[in-house]
Amino acid sequence: MIVRESVEGYDLIGDVHGCGVSLRMLLSRLGYSKRNGVYQHPRRKVIFIGDLVDRGPYVREVLEMAHDMVQAGYAHIVMGNHEFNLLSYCTPSRNISDGKSYLRAHTQRHRRILQESLQQLDPYPTDKSAYLDWIKQMPLFLEFEQFRVVHACWHQELIDEFKVRYDDNRMNDEILHRAAVPDSFEWVFMDRILRGTHLRLPNDEVMISRDGFKRKFFRTKFWANQPSRYIDVVFQPDPLPEHVARMPLTEQNKRDLIYYGRGEKTLFIGHYWCEGEPKPLTPNIACLDYSAVKYGKLVAYRYDFEAQLSADKFIWVDVSAEVRSPI
Repeated sequence: MIVRESVEGYDLIGDVHGCGVSLRMLLSRLGYSKRNGVYQHPRRKVIFIGDLVDRGPYVREVLEMAHDMVQAGYAHIVMGNHEFNLLSYCTPSRNISDGKSYLRAHTQRHRRILQESLQQLDPYPTDKSAYLDWIKQMPLFLEFEQFRVVHACWHQELIDEFKVRYDDNRMNDEILHRAAVPDSFEWVFMDRILRGTHLRLPNDEVMISRDGFKRKFFRTKFWANQPSRYIDVVFQPDPLPEHVARMPLTEQNKRDLIYYGRGEKTLFIGHYWCEGEPKPLTPNIACLDYSAVKYGKLVAYRYDFEAQLSADKFIWVDVSAEVRSPI
């Protein structure tokens, strides 16, 4: 299941979230031009890290650009949690005894997260159906000879088990419906690769995140070697309360974490709302989500199979400085 093809290099692009103007600017900056209606480069390919949809004003246009590039062989893509959420929200449940008409419940919170995608796709039902079919076909992870790509977290044990069970790296109807069943293998697998690792806040504490939601869990690093305190593993834009950050991790906390070591293949992820000047997380891990839709940066990494990742290989559009609303 290792991808092998002859290209000069790959340009990996982080979470776009409907930022069509920024995406066109970034592709141009990377040397891609539109020919026969499709963005392309004579010697390189794009890899989209997922989360094309939601939040931004050009969801349908971004889907069209990425879809056409993938179908024409000028790009790859992996599914993001926002694509998975949209697909689940729009898919009727087979098991009405669980009280849900759809695989993702139509709650006010879920509708709020998906509202831009739904508002932009609902007037075009044929396009919406086609894009949902395409999302279902997206790879969930990609492995090349020298590097790996996943939206949030590469968990080798779960990925190996998934390949044994399904002999593939893609969604199907069985996986989609089983992933709606809490604590099933498919639910655990999709949660881990699309949302990453997380820990519960101690003592039943609750924090308010920047997007206004109350959270009992926080996102964690899966590359922290022998962490001892909560602050050693937190990885999100919302800081932990100071008294929590200083607390020691319990033995159960440590068992709940995983470790992607520096001897593993180079790994590209998105998902985590990074801030500041883009740079590698470790010599072999790069996160490419820098909150473009929140007027941060739409970021790419120009990968030429180097053994160690380098800060000077990041290329981006600074949305707040370079792009006038809408983005």
